[in-house]
Amino acid sequence: MRKIIIDTDTGSDDAVALIMALKSTDVKVEAITTVCGNVPLELATKNALMTIEVANAQKPPLYVGAAKPLMRDLVTAVNVHGEDGMGDCDLIHPTLLPETKHAVDAILEIIENNPGEIEIVTIGPVTNIALAILKAPETMKLVKHIYTMGTSGFGPGNTTPVAEFNVYVDAEAYRIMLCSGIPITIIGFDVCLGEAALNKADMDVLLSSGKSEAEFSVRCNRSLLEYNIQRSNEHIVDLPDAVAMGVVLWDEIVVEDKLCYCYVCTIEAAAYGQVIINDGSKLAISDGFAGHIPNAKVCKTINNQLFKEKLISLLVQ
Repeated sequence: MRKIIIDTDTGSDDAVALIMALKSTDVKVEAITTVCGNVPLELATKNALMTIEVANAQKPPLYVGAAKPLMRDLVTAVNVHGEDGMGDCDLIHPTLLPETKHAVDAILEIIENNPGEIEIVTIGPVTNIALAILKAPETMKLVKHIYTMGTSGFGPGNTTPVAEFNVYVDAEAYRIMLCSGIPITIIGFDVCLGEAALNKADMDVLLSSGKSEAEFSVRCNRSLLEYNIQRSNEHIVDLPDAVAMGVVLWDEIVVEDKLCYCYVCTIEAAAYGQVIINDGSKLAISDGFAGHIPNAKVCKTINNQLFKEKLISLLVQ
């Protein structure tokens, strides 16, 4: 049985990803750790606790992590996910409580007790992961793999023209993670759009399923749906974190991925949070990026239809 830790800034798409993992019989969720990002830390924690209850499946311990990025003030996405991060539908009333141990200490302890077995899934800013690397780099080298929903992949950014939100919140942390030597798979924002998004028909199936977790997965994304209707007049809910979790759970949905050298921009203000990805293509100037060893596998294409079929099937089972 695979063993995973999920690190989340629990907004509405994180909630769907959490439910997917908790309902899966192919992985054991050893812990959920929370970090600031989509919403401040307290809300991310409440949202994750509520999601664990709604999923009615695995009930892993939850540990509270970093309340601010390493070097910057927090930027949230409440304009997209709602003030509570979950659609402002009065859905969040958890009865579960978090553990008292800090998330970073919990991550390190779990890895020490399971060397070479733990896979970490990051679906928010990676502040907790960077802090763990800084605190105990040798322990973190025992991580089997990190899957990260982050970067804009090979497309434009969603927070600035070049930066994706999870990296933009704490690009210094993302750089530390990418330079750690831990095997990493990146699921960028570019593969989470288009046909990977839930459309009205998909949402109607979930809402009519009679399964509370499936209904919750749609209702908590109300603000995101309204945001997309206003932004592009499309009745869709794009779920980047759910797509990333799909890659974790179902490797058969990955059509193409590639080993790449990824460089995180942190100095130039206009480029802050951009991840420059070199997939090994021949460049006119041979030095610079072409001389670096790949530090991540980047998903380039997924089978959107297969992903959605598996997602809907899992949510309604």
